[in-house]
Amino acid sequence: MKAAIYKSYGSPEVVEIRDVEKPFITDEDRVLIKVVSASVNKYDTLYRKGYLPTRMENGLTKPKTQILGIDVAGTVEAVGKNVKKFKIGDHVFGSCVGSHAEYVCPRERFLTIMPSNANFEEAAAIPCAAQTALQALRDVGKVKAGDNVLIYGSSGGVGHFAVQLAVHLGAEVTAVCSTSNIEWVKSLGAHHVIDYIQEDFTSNGKKYDVILDAVGKRTFFSCLRSLTEKGIYITEHPLYPKYHPIQLMLGSIIGSKKAKTHLARPNDSDLDLLRVLMEKEKLRPVIEKCFPFNEIVNAHRHVDSGRTKGKVVLKIT
Repeated sequence: MKAAIYKSYGSPEVVEIRDVEKPFITDEDRVLIKVVSASVNKYDTLYRKGYLPTRMENGLTKPKTQILGIDVAGTVEAVGKNVKKFKIGDHVFGSCVGSHAEYVCPRERFLTIMPSNANFEEAAAIPCAAQTALQALRDVGKVKAGDNVLIYGSSGGVGHFAVQLAVHLGAEVTAVCSTSNIEWVKSLGAHHVIDYIQEDFTSNGKKYDVILDAVGKRTFFSCLRSLTEKGIYITEHPLYPKYHPIQLMLGSIIGSKKAKTHLARPNDSDLDLLRVLMEKEKLRPVIEKCFPFNEIVNAHRHVDSGRTKGKVVLKIT
């Protein structure tokens, strides 16, 4: 089968399409999927570049796991004997390391049936970014009806899901984005939109119960005066936020304000919830670009630009 391989850390050009051995079911709870679409996430570019926190897990001098990708949508080709939820031919989506390949073999608990109103590209855009946003708001921020929530980086992959999910949770949502993205971010349901090019939200005197930095570009300290007395700052990129260790250490002792980091914990129950929200038209992925598999280098370049509007998706087969 074809897979996108990177054997060294570096620029997008280190990623190559090569022939590798097709995976097969070795554990009884695994599902063999023929991949149709997969996302390219910031996760993938961080691992490809070899940021120090990722090297600690994936090899200091060269990557141990050489196929990137964590989001998948495709068709079930085989199932382990303990798999109960799926049968051959089902269209599924979910989380799986190594999804930038023609076949993957994830565990059943990281998958669910695709939304009935989604195509493969839309389904592949959901898992990592939407689960990250959901868990940050619901589990870390404890967002409830009536809370004031600010989403910084609201036009990105995690951010555009966070806007929709915060609205779903009943929050008053303020989205921060660039001038060119204001109108479509409003269309996601944001009650207020701030153009960061024209205004620094920390200078307007408004307070928020939760500030979600979905792009890792603000610090806890810069947001302090914009948090309510018991407000929580959450960064969605703990692999590389500014002053991350200091933020965490001091975040729990500056009054009652807190700094938290968060990475998604893939699971089928949250995927099921996201599927239901998608089918009820309360959640929709925005896909800026869909690249053919053989243009994966260009997909990485685009994500590296830091100007992604919504999600970037690969069409694998």
